[in-house]
Amino acid sequence: MLGLILTAALAISFVGCGKKTAAKDNEPIKIGILQLIDQTALTDARKGFEAELAAAGYKGKKIKIDYVNAQGDQSNLRTMSEKLKKDQNVVNLALATPAAQALQKVDPDTPMVFTAITDPKEAGLTTNLKQPDTNATGVTDNVSMKLQIKFLHHLLPKAQTVGIIYNAAESNSLTQVKEAEKELKQLGIKVKKLTVATTNDVDQATRSMAKKVDAIYLPTDNTMAAAMVTVGKISRKTKVPVIPGASTMVRDGGVANEGLDYEKLGRQTAKLAIKIIKGQQVSDLPVEQPKDITIIKNEKMMQALGISDDQLE
Repeated sequence: MLGLILTAALAISFVGCGKKTAAKDNEPIKIGILQLIDQTALTDARKGFEAELAAAGYKGKKIKIDYVNAQGDQSNLRTMSEKLKKDQNVVNLALATPAAQALQKVDPDTPMVFTAITDPKEAGLTTNLKQPDTNATGVTDNVSMKLQIKFLHHLLPKAQTVGIIYNAAESNSLTQVKEAEKELKQLGIKVKKLTVATTNDVDQATRSMAKKVDAIYLPTDNTMAAAMVTVGKISRKTKVPVIPGASTMVRDGGVANEGLDYEKLGRQTAKLAIKIIKGQQVSDLPVEQPKDITIIKNEKMMQALGISDDQLE
């Protein structure tokens, strides 16, 4: 009799476990997204990421996305990182270097994919790009600086002095500025640099720089990207062309560049996230370079500054 009771109890127990597992399987995939600031490149990357997930079937009730935006505030990054950690997501997406650094510091365990980051090793996110040795992998936005400066020189061959404006607090930008300065000097072009701390500094810095240079180069700097409309207005007024590192920055006020599409970058990053969702380990997913490099132009700015399509060829 006791054996029958135990057998019945075990049967009930297994049925209960089966229901619990099934319920868990039916729960939506939880994904966290931490965006540094509102700027076109990061937003395009996020939209591309979500679109690629949807295309793979992760949409509607099958997915729960917890999106938070720090609005450029470092203290917000920590608070929001703590929130994403508590949510116990399957994978988190970090948009921009400061967001990835903050999220990894707070949560070094949950798998993380990153994008819109130039140098993951320099940022301390991993020491091995081919076989990540932390919880992080992703897709960089590292387009050859040699290619970009060569493009600038081809487009504006008479430019003898080029200005660079960036936020020195962004390690991403420091890496790019160092490379850009080296490439410009090798071409015999003088370089002037100015730093900004917030978007509030951009107007004055750009006006000041425009008085001293023949052209301005901007790295894929989040602060400058967020203020590109302001930069574009000053460029148009002073007739000093701006060549930014990101296609979205061209669209928002630059002239042209040879760079990447951030929406496609987000889609490429989502494919890594999907592999993690399906069970692959971060260590088996090498950090990737952007796959699509193309010439992007802002026809209205080109017309306003007297730059023709022939100069792009």
